[in-house]
Amino acid sequence: MTDIREEQLIREIETLKQKVALLEGQDQQRIPTYQYHKTRDRDLTALFDIERNVERERFASWFTSPVKVDAATEAFLAELIEENTLLIDSYGEEDLKIKFIGPLLKQVKFTSYEKRVRDFYEVSMTYATDRFILKGTVDFMVAEGLVDSKTPYFFIQEFKRSEEYGNPRPQLLAELISALELNQWTEIKGAYVIGGNWRFVILEKLAQDTYQYFLSQNFDATKLDDLIEVYKHLVCVKQEILARIDAG
Repeated sequence: MTDIREEQLIREIETLKQKVALLEGQDQQRIPTYQYHKTRDRDLTALFDIERNVERERFASWFTSPVKVDAATEAFLAELIEENTLLIDSYGEEDLKIKFIGPLLKQVKFTSYEKRVRDFYEVSMTYATDRFILKGTVDFMVAEGLVDSKTPYFFIQEFKRSEEYGNPRPQLLAELISALELNQWTEIKGAYVIGGNWRFVILEKLAQDTYQYFLSQNFDATKLDDLIEVYKHLVCVKQEILARIDAG
C-alpha cells in the first residue's frame, strides 16, 4: 500500500468517525494525534518548547568510553562496507535494514537473556496526554523485556536512503520524548540513519514540556574508521543499559 493511498484511507476513516460522533451527539472536540513517521519540526514546536543545544562536549563521556574492537570485529565491519558501499545510496528501506543495519546491530548483540533485555523492531508505542497523542510504529528500540517490550532505553530512526524520503530527526525526537515521559526520565539517547550516514542524539528534559537535544557529528558508515566508531558507540549504549538494569 502506497503512502498516498494509506493517507487517503486514514482520512476516510476519520471522516466516518466524525460522522458517527455527530450522529451520537458526541463532543466534536478531539485530541490531535501525531504519527511518529509523519512528525515534522513544526509539529514538535507546536507541542513543546524544544531547541537544539550545539555543544558537542555533551557527547564526550559517551564517545570516549573505552570499547575494544578486536581484529575479528574489524574484519567483519570492513567486509560489511565492501559488500554494500557501492549500492547503499540506492537501497530501499528494507534493503538497507537487512543488508547493512541489521548485520551491524546483530554484531553489537543487544540481547541479554540474563538481564531480560533485547532489541525490538517495528513495535507500537503511544504517549497520550490531555492535549495530544503521539503514536506509531517504532523502527528499532532496545527495551527491557524478552517477549514484550517494556521499558524503552534507546531508539534508532529511520532506515531511509536519503532525506527526500523525510527527515528522520524530528521523528526520532518524537519517539524519544514519548519514551522519556513514559519512563519518567530526564534523559534518553537515540540515533538516526540516512543511507550510510549516522548521527547520534541526546534528549534532555528541562521542565514541563521543555526539552533540549544534542546532535553529534555525522559518521559515514561507508568508511571503516567511522563505522568502527558507530559500532563502539552502540556497544557503549548496550553497556549503559545493562548497568542501569543492574542498578535497578
